[in-house]
Amino acid sequence: MNNYGIEIWGDDNFIIDGSLVVVNKDSKPSLLNIIKEIRDEGTRGPVLLRFPHLIEKQIDNIYQNFDRAKRELNYGGDFQAVFPLKVNQFPNFITALVEAGHKYNYGLEAGSKAELLIAMSHTKNQAPITVNGFKDKEMIELGFISALMGQNITLTIEGINELETIIEVAGEQKSKTPDIGLRIKLHSLGVGAWAKSGGINSKFGLTATELIKSIDLLKKSRLLKNFTMIHFHIGSQITDINYLKKAIREAGNIYADLVKLGALNLSTINIGGGLAVEYAQKKANCEVRYSLKEYANDIIFMLGTIAKSKNVTEPNIMIESGRYIASSHAVLIAPVFELVSEGYIEYDLRLKEKNPPLIEELNELYKSIEKKNALEYLHDGLDHLNSLLTLFDLGYIDLIDRSNSEVLTHLIIKKAIYLLQDYHLSELLHIQDLIQEKYLINFSMFQSMPDFWGLKQHFPVMPLAKLDIKPTRSATLWDITCDSDGEIKFERDNHLYLHSIDLKKEEYFLGFFLLGAYQEVLGMNHNLFSHPTEATILIDKKGYTIEKVIQSPSIINILDDLNYDTDKIKKALYEKINLSKIENGLKEKIEDKLNIFLDENGYLKTIK
Repeated sequence: MNNYGIEIWGDDNFIIDGSLVVVNKDSKPSLLNIIKEIRDEGTRGPVLLRFPHLIEKQIDNIYQNFDRAKRELNYGGDFQAVFPLKVNQFPNFITALVEAGHKYNYGLEAGSKAELLIAMSHTKNQAPITVNGFKDKEMIELGFISALMGQNITLTIEGINELETIIEVAGEQKSKTPDIGLRIKLHSLGVGAWAKSGGINSKFGLTATELIKSIDLLKKSRLLKNFTMIHFHIGSQITDINYLKKAIREAGNIYADLVKLGALNLSTINIGGGLAVEYAQKKANCEVRYSLKEYANDIIFMLGTIAKSKNVTEPNIMIESGRYIASSHAVLIAPVFELVSEGYIEYDLRLKEKNPPLIEELNELYKSIEKKNALEYLHDGLDHLNSLLTLFDLGYIDLIDRSNSEVLTHLIIKKAIYLLQDYHLSELLHIQDLIQEKYLINFSMFQSMPDFWGLKQHFPVMPLAKLDIKPTRSATLWDITCDSDGEIKFERDNHLYLHSIDLKKEEYFLGFFLLGAYQEVLGMNHNLFSHPTEATILIDKKGYTIEKVIQSPSIINILDDLNYDTDKIKKALYEKINLSKIENGLKEKIEDKLNIFLDENGYLKTIK
C-alpha cells in the first residue's frame, strides 16, 4: 500500500482506513464521502474543506507546550500568542480561530489598516492585538481608537518616523496611548526562502543606534512608560532551530540592556513567527529538524538564562506563528478531468494490410509481452517509437503509421508497468520518468497553490480512495489554466504515483493538503479562475455536518470585481444574438443558456 507519506506530514490529522483517507476525529468520516455529499447538492469544480478542530488542536499544542516548559524550567514570565492575519484573512477561518483561541486569550496581529479593523472587531476581552508593518498617521490613529475602546493593543514601530508620529498623535489627542513596541534589526539571519526577513539588511526594524535614539525620544515625550515590547522576526518556516536560538540570544541581550537604559516597563519579547510545518511526503525530503517541545524548551531556557545572567526580570514571551496554526486546517479536493494518454486504447489502432516493419514488430511486442520479458519489451518499444518518429520526420511513414506507433507503444508501457508493479527497479523508475501519465485536474494552481508556482513549495498530494490498490502510473499533474507553468511534474526524487482509471465509469479525486496558510490570500485569478467553493466540516461521534458553504464566485461576479460593466456585457451579447442569423425560436434559448453560464463558476464541469 502507498500511504503517500501521511505518517510524515499528516500529524495524525488524517489517516488511511482501508482504501480511503479519513479525518482522524470521533466518527472518522472519509474525505470521499464528504466531497460526494457536497457534490450531490450540485457543486462542481474544486472544493476547499475547512476543519475547525484542527485549528483548535494547533492552538492547544502551542499553549500546552509553553506552559509545560515554563513549569519544568521554573520560568517566571508569561506566555502569549497572536495570529498574523496576513497568513489567512478569510472569514470562515478567522471566526473559527477566534472561537478556538478564546480560552487562552489568543490574539491577532495586523499589518495593514484593513487587517487592524478585522482585529479590532474580532478580538474578545483582553486578547492582545499587535500591529506590525509600515504605518501612516491614519493607521496609528486607528491604534489610538483601539486603546480608547479598552483593547490590549501594541503598535510595533518599524522606523523612527513612526515613533515621531505616535508622539505627535499622543500630543494631539491627549487620551489613552497604546502600548509601544520596537522592532529590532538583528544581525542573526533566518534560513530558506524567507531568510532575508532577518539580518542587518532586512526590510524592517531598528538598528542599535536607532533603538537608543528611540529610548531618548520616548523619555523626552514622557511615553517611555508605554514602551512594553521588543519584536523580531527572522522569517517564515524556520527549519533549523539553531538559527532561531542565535536570534533569541541576540534579542535577549538587547532586552536586558534596554531595561538597564531605563525602559522599566519593557516586559515582553515577541519572537515573531517561523514555527515550521513539515510538507515532505518522503523521509529523504524532510526539512524540519526540531519538535514543538524542543522549540518551547529552547526559547524558555535561553531567555531565562540571559535574564538571570543580566540580573533582569524574565520577560514575557509572545509568538506570531501563523503557518503552524493555519496550514493543516484546509484541504483542497479536486476531481481529475482527464487522463491524457487514456486516449491510447486498442480500439484506436488503424493497422493496414501492409504496415512498416517496425510497426509490425511493435504489434508483436504488445501481443506477446509477459512478466519475464516485460522490461526488455518495454525498452524495445520505446526504441521503436523513437525510430518511427524519425521516419515520420523524414517522410517515410504517414500520419496513420505515426498514430499506430504511439498507440502501440503506450499499450506496451501500460502492460509492462502492470506486470512489473511488484518489482522495485531503479530502471523502471527511470523509464517512468520518461513516460509519465498526465492527469488534468479541475483546479487552478495559481489560485489554490500559488507558493508552488512562485516558490516551488511542495504540498502533500494523494488520492482519496483506492489506497488498498498499488498505484502504478507515474503522474504529472496539469491544472486547467491556459499556462504551461500550471503543472506539478513527476520527479524521480519526489515522485507521485496514481492509479489508472476509466473516468467514463468513475470519478477520481485528489486531495491537496496543508493549504491553510498563505495559499488562499496569495491566490490569483489567473484566467479568471477564482476562489474555489469552500465548506466548513464539523465532526462529532455521531458523524459530521457540512456548514458555511460558500460557492465559488460566478463568472458575472468575477467580471464585476474587475470593474466590468456587466449590464453592458449582457446587453452587447443579446444584441449580437439578435443581429445574427440564428432562428428566432433559438435566440431565446441561447440567451437563457448564456445567463446560466454567467451565473455559474468558471471551473470545468465533470460527471457527477
